[in-house]
Amino acid sequence: MTEVLNNPATAEAAERRPQRRRPTAPGPSRGPRTPTWFLVPAVIVYALIVLWPNIQGLFYSFTDWDGLGSSWSFVGIDNFFDVLGDPNTLRAIGNTFLITIVVTVFQNLIGLLLALGLNTGVKSRYVLRLVFFLPVVLTPIVAGFLWKYLLSPTGTVNEFLGSVGLGWAQQDWLGNPDLVVYSICVAIVWQGAGYSMVIFLAGLQGVPEDVLEAAAIDGAGPFRRTVSIVLPLINGAIVINVLLTLISTLKQFDTVFAMTKGGPSGASETMATIVYKTAFTYLQYPTALAQGVVLTIIVGVIAFGQFRLTQRRGELS
Repeated sequence: MTEVLNNPATAEAAERRPQRRRPTAPGPSRGPRTPTWFLVPAVIVYALIVLWPNIQGLFYSFTDWDGLGSSWSFVGIDNFFDVLGDPNTLRAIGNTFLITIVVTVFQNLIGLLLALGLNTGVKSRYVLRLVFFLPVVLTPIVAGFLWKYLLSPTGTVNEFLGSVGLGWAQQDWLGNPDLVVYSICVAIVWQGAGYSMVIFLAGLQGVPEDVLEAAAIDGAGPFRRTVSIVLPLINGAIVINVLLTLISTLKQFDTVFAMTKGGPSGASETMATIVYKTAFTYLQYPTALAQGVVLTIIVGVIAFGQFRLTQRRGELS
């Protein structure tokens, strides 16, 4: 064996033999890179349609612009003082917060209950999911007019109450200042609960069945399993639903305007409806712009606060 290795011919043949490259560890796969300039058209359209009008609106909220001409003068924050000193605007802000709280709580609660009930082996679960999601397909303006008819003094709701012997419960649901806001909340929750249900169903699909079965074997009942296992595992769906509900309800306009136009006597005004009336009914464009800025700040602060709270909860867990 030593003689073979020391043979010059063998050594020369080994030198001429091609060396095999050592296999290298596979690096991260690189997919096709999208050129950044493909984003330019979308950015331009977004800037012209969204960003520039918002910047102009912010600027004119500090002026006395009449909304039509090109002449204006700078008035500082006088418009914002007018907004915050107007009792109608303050009542609209209060109604906006009330509607937001009621809708956020009940829409997500009903959506969660529907999702839990339809995430089982019920044979008709797919049909029921479709039925509960159908109101989402309607536009808010159509849903508003529908509920305006249902809740009118001679509408379906009062007729039903009278037919079952509950005539004492009949009300002027949209004409009573003490009930109108809650009647609007019913319409908004009815339309949005199906959307929340779908998001919760998506979260429930990711809950491991073996974990629930193990908890059931250990003696945990349905309520205990839902509270201790299911809800923590669908925390992402809860966060998304709450955030979307908050933002959409704070900007609520269509349903309110279709049902009451802010009445009776401003009892159901929201920030969105009062901005519309200030601009297009009273033609006070700078004040309307200031109201819009206030609404934007409120939405931004609440959304950011909810995001930070959720982020902190995630870090603590």
